[in-house]
Amino acid sequence: MIIDSHCHLSDARLKDRQEEIISSLSANGIESVFEVGWDLQSSKDALELSRKYSQVWAVVGTHPHDAKSYDDESESFYKRAAQDKKVIAIGEIGLDYYYDLSPRETQKDVFARQICLAYETGLPAVLHIRDAYKDALDILAAHRDKLNHGVLMHCYSSSAEMVREFLRYDCYFAFGGAITFKNAKKDDVIKVVPDDRLLVETDCPYMTPVPFRGQPNEPKYVNLVVNKIAEIKQTDAKVIADLTYQNTQRLFFKYGK
Repeated sequence: MIIDSHCHLSDARLKDRQEEIISSLSANGIESVFEVGWDLQSSKDALELSRKYSQVWAVVGTHPHDAKSYDDESESFYKRAAQDKKVIAIGEIGLDYYYDLSPRETQKDVFARQICLAYETGLPAVLHIRDAYKDALDILAAHRDKLNHGVLMHCYSSSAEMVREFLRYDCYFAFGGAITFKNAKKDDVIKVVPDDRLLVETDCPYMTPVPFRGQPNEPKYVNLVVNKIAEIKQTDAKVIADLTYQNTQRLFFKYGK
């Protein structure tokens, strides 16, 4: 079985199909999915969905795009939600300098606050980092003592050399449909990630893998990600499914959730 470690079933493109998608998970070899919030409302939606379906777990937090909307109400909800057995991480949090939808200083402040929140609640942190790797490393270094519960680099998109830098903070790395794109050039990155630090995801409805690129992504396509990693690592897809399943379990469920 496979765990899709990052999806957005509450996105408008998938919301009307939630029941259909979730009911078909097992038939597609998927044990469970992690529904990830990007702001206060989507985090509330993630928690509600996780309570409704046993196969869904929730991740709550504010995305760097929405850092400008982070406030005491958001933080208070995330703290309360973290006490729920179906909430397994704080995320997706981090820095995104590609779009700069929130001021960079605000992004850095909110990122640091949510790292502290993950520490206080005893949960792993799920990071979204794009075109901001140096600043992200600086913030992780400044909060090294707050990284006791695990860190996941969601949709990792930087270099093999940078993998080594993030490994200093005991990070895990998740890959999705982008690795199937013609110009992805991620073989060297995937090869350098230790087997015990590798996860898979869809980030649906985004990043749909080939040959379905252009359509909304959904959890069943995580199988194509597993197949691509197996091809790169020259092994069987079941080997990748098994090891990514074990890694996901270790990162998210070792604290008694």
